[in-house]
Amino acid sequence: MYLKYRYGLGYEVLVQEVNDSIKWRRFCSIPLTQKVPHATTLIKLTKRCGPGVVEELNKALVQEAREKKIIRGRKLQVDTTVVEANIHHPTDAGLLADGVRVITRTVKKIREAGLALAGAFHNRERSIKKRIYEINKVLKRRSNEAYQEVRKITGAILKTIRKVITEAASIVREAKDTLQQQGEQVKGEIHALVQTLEETISRTEKIVTQTAAVQEGNLHLPDRVVSIFDTEARPIKKGKANAPVEFGYKVLLQEVENKIITGYKVLRGNPADDTLLLGAVEDHTETFKHPPHALAADRGFGGSGNENGCHQRGVKQVSLPRKGKISKARKAYQAQSWFKRLQRWRAGGEATISLLKRKYGLRRSLSRGYEGTTTWVGYGILAYNLHRLATMV
Repeated sequence: MYLKYRYGLGYEVLVQEVNDSIKWRRFCSIPLTQKVPHATTLIKLTKRCGPGVVEELNKALVQEAREKKIIRGRKLQVDTTVVEANIHHPTDAGLLADGVRVITRTVKKIREAGLALAGAFHNRERSIKKRIYEINKVLKRRSNEAYQEVRKITGAILKTIRKVITEAASIVREAKDTLQQQGEQVKGEIHALVQTLEETISRTEKIVTQTAAVQEGNLHLPDRVVSIFDTEARPIKKGKANAPVEFGYKVLLQEVENKIITGYKVLRGNPADDTLLLGAVEDHTETFKHPPHALAADRGFGGSGNENGCHQRGVKQVSLPRKGKISKARKAYQAQSWFKRLQRWRAGGEATISLLKRKYGLRRSLSRGYEGTTTWVGYGILAYNLHRLATMV
């Protein structure tokens, strides 16, 4: 897995490269006379191990570096970033269209798998595509009238998709009755397809509910679904000019001297940065058996009580810029040489995040769901730390 995340390879390409390279075979301890594991085997093992195994591997690597005194944990910097989910930009009409497409495709697969279904199911994909095309044409006008027209077209899409859901739910009920009657004679593939159809209907119903709420003028929806394929991904604002809202998962990173990542946490939702700092200090203390001597973070972590909380936990120097307007005394405090030195070191952490995104897969997770993304992030950080430590030994 190090090779996969170090060089950004897909599973099939990884298997081919290891198979053709003597050097990579030696690295993976695979003799020339032995077959390289199939790509699907690697995928299944990755899913089976899950995020817990990767987290333990990262902890073991950090402990090894600590015991060899490569890192001492005297300085800590904390930052957050967003790992994008592998989804397209969500729109109400686009999400509804995804639901129709997946439901239609799954019903077709159930019938092709050999399950006899008498219930009618109409393919309405073309109808939805025409509506989406109409929305794209209308949006070019960029006027209030165009916005009202889009809402009208979206309302028509809602009516269509409710019919699709009703027919699909009828198919599920009929399929379950048939499966119960036929028992063990039915292939396991059909059971899986029926379950997939049921889950897709449930997800599409959530999208219908939230779209109807938006149509009524409610634009503030908690736990809004942004993808039918990854329902746990969240819209996250990080204040970037080129990407005001990113869709995916927020990740907390802890970095010590020598640019080693000693801790990471994939977060659910979008908790405020200033609620994460004290927990990061406690995790660091647990890892190194002592608190950091110095801590640096950006202004987002400068919540009330965080500086005092860090001092109470044994941190001597806390370089934490305050939010908002500051007093003259605070300005003088933040102008001290040690404070500015730690902030310069913290700025270097942005380069580490950039490297993780460019070279180790943290720009976008190709694994779906919270657990899949946590596993993906864990392997990316493991590959980064291994490569970084190898250059230092």
